[in-house]
Amino acid sequence: MRIFKFTFLLILFVALICSFAFAMKHTPEDSGKALFSDPKFAGGQKACNECHPNGKGLENAANKKEFNIMGKKQKGLEEAVNFCIVNANKGKAIDVKSEQMKDMVAYIKSLMGKMMEKKTGGYY
Repeated sequence: MRIFKFTFLLILFVALICSFAFAMKHTPEDSGKALFSDPKFAGGQKACNECHPNGKGLENAANKKEFNIMGKKQKGLEEAVNFCIVNANKGKAIDVKSEQMKDMVAYIKSLMGKMMEKKTGGYY
């Protein structure tokens, strides 16, 4: 009987631990960062992170309405992301309303806050 109780409690404990692990969801910023670092994202040849290590150069992208990349203008962050995917990375544009695009934009927008933390030591 003691073995049965011990086994039951052990199974219950493992089930609780697993349920907590599955319940912890990644934020869109986390998912976007993973895409940003994935060389195979959108069928490309390299990761976005290779040209923009840790998001370098994109700190102010969240505030911009228009971008000028490779001498061409893009209206909006989503259009700029797709321009880079297609032209700089030789991949295929992703749907601007897709979860991948939302995650990528969330990550890029989060860079502004991270850069502010570095500059101010965590104080805004």
